[in-house]
Amino acid sequence: MVGGPIGDPAFEDLTARARIRDAAIRLFAERGIDGTTVRDIAQEAGVSPGLLRHHFGSKEALREVCDAYALDRLVKIKEDLVFEGKVATPGFLPSVHPTIVLLYRYLTRALLDGSSGAAAMFDDMVTLSEQWISKHAPTVTEDYRAYAAVFVGMQSGMLAMHEHVSRALGVDIFTTEGHLRMAGALADFYSHPLLDPGFVTKARAAMEPLRAPNPPTATGTDPGAEGA
Repeated sequence: MVGGPIGDPAFEDLTARARIRDAAIRLFAERGIDGTTVRDIAQEAGVSPGLLRHHFGSKEALREVCDAYALDRLVKIKEDLVFEGKVATPGFLPSVHPTIVLLYRYLTRALLDGSSGAAAMFDDMVTLSEQWISKHAPTVTEDYRAYAAVFVGMQSGMLAMHEHVSRALGVDIFTTEGHLRMAGALADFYSHPLLDPGFVTKARAAMEPLRAPNPPTATGTDPGAEGA
């Protein structure tokens, strides 16, 4: 039997905690953490502010729980789609797609609020991506950390600029239609290399001398050298 019987205090506490977390994610995604009060969240979840504080202590502590849940849930969905083969399971993507869109909206708000929590979330996203890449795509790069940081920065930047991306596409990327169009473009982007391998090899060779303690400079190209 999953969970517990109605009337079981432990079971009711668990469901209340989940309702509070889910309500907070919805409101934080819509209004941001500063624009959402404890009372707003409690009302949305159908509980008292006192019960919210009982479970989470403060709005900031609740936000940390929401951050961790959002990241873990998205990673699990992606693993189910890619590695469990559920991308070909009828009904699976439609069932999780509203959650994907909501969590992307939540993460965008969280990353833009300028708090230490936002910085910690970005670092967590980079660490999770680094672990994922090293486990599932170990040959894609020799520098997992740099790859993960750039990957998260690109993804986050696209979401942070959702108004501009949406305007260019003519549809809000936080709607089902818009997100699916964006996801299709991302699939094309990641499945087709944009640079010729030969060019990449030459570019890496050209960058290598710059790693030296005293990298060479091109004679006559230093603007500060004129008139010296």
